[in-house]
Amino acid sequence: MILKYQNENNQFYNIREVAKNYFHMSDKLIAKLKNKQKILLNGNISKTTNVLEINDIIEFDLNYEETSDNILPTKMNLEIIFEDEAFLIVNKPANTPVHPSMNHYEDSLSNGVKYYFNQIHLNKKIRPVNRLDKDTSGIVIFAKNEYIQENLICQMQTGEFQKTYIAVLDGILEQKEGTISAPIARKNNSIIEREVNFEDGQNAVTLYKVLKEVNQLSLVEFKLKTGRTHQIRVHSKYIGHPILGDTLYHTSSELISRQALHAFKIELIHPILKKKMSFETEIPKDIQNIFNNHN
Repeated sequence: MILKYQNENNQFYNIREVAKNYFHMSDKLIAKLKNKQKILLNGNISKTTNVLEINDIIEFDLNYEETSDNILPTKMNLEIIFEDEAFLIVNKPANTPVHPSMNHYEDSLSNGVKYYFNQIHLNKKIRPVNRLDKDTSGIVIFAKNEYIQENLICQMQTGEFQKTYIAVLDGILEQKEGTISAPIARKNNSIIEREVNFEDGQNAVTLYKVLKEVNQLSLVEFKLKTGRTHQIRVHSKYIGHPILGDTLYHTSSELISRQALHAFKIELIHPILKKKMSFETEIPKDIQNIFNNHN
């Protein structure tokens, strides 16, 4: 991938201004491209301080090779939803962590993506942009270079990157639609569990809408306005309707062997094409069966 800009209106004084103000690159990425001699002015390697003339052509070459030697390649049947030169979008199954970790050095989603990248001869780091808990299924997007990763993370912060989930909650919600605004913090004496904490918590906002109700169970759509760890799980518990099968914040269930939570839709602005894109997955069978078996 090469980012190209022509200085037609003499809008920017030097190359650094183009990188910062047009492409919104971080200082870290600019320094990396400079050190790798991947910044070109009219086809020649250039410094970022070079002053621009009218119609100068600036290129930032992102095609340099990288390694992810800390991630072992593992062959997996990846369910690829979309792929282009900017990113790879996959549907993560439940019981699969996104990152390698203790007891999961070779069976994480990142291991599978590393194997796939090797197969297509893409020598890039493994960069998941969004993260899901091991037992939460759904959409995960992998950036194919640092610029795309930075751009999408920025979109998360501005709200242009939208994530929508569905979950099965225990009980019938009194209000069928609403906003949960309750700050979240790490629970004392736990490295995993979170809780609502109005004194020390970080701002957390979740929108919800009930889609279906059967036998004291509710199928609910969630949209995240913030991205706190375990946000939907903690907020569901907070309103008195924890997620079915969530053993950390509720109890196990005979109806499903994991928390009934699925990231089914993302919306974003394509960093290169600059157009709004939306991607969806089907609701997994283990969640569908909860309602099919209770009709």
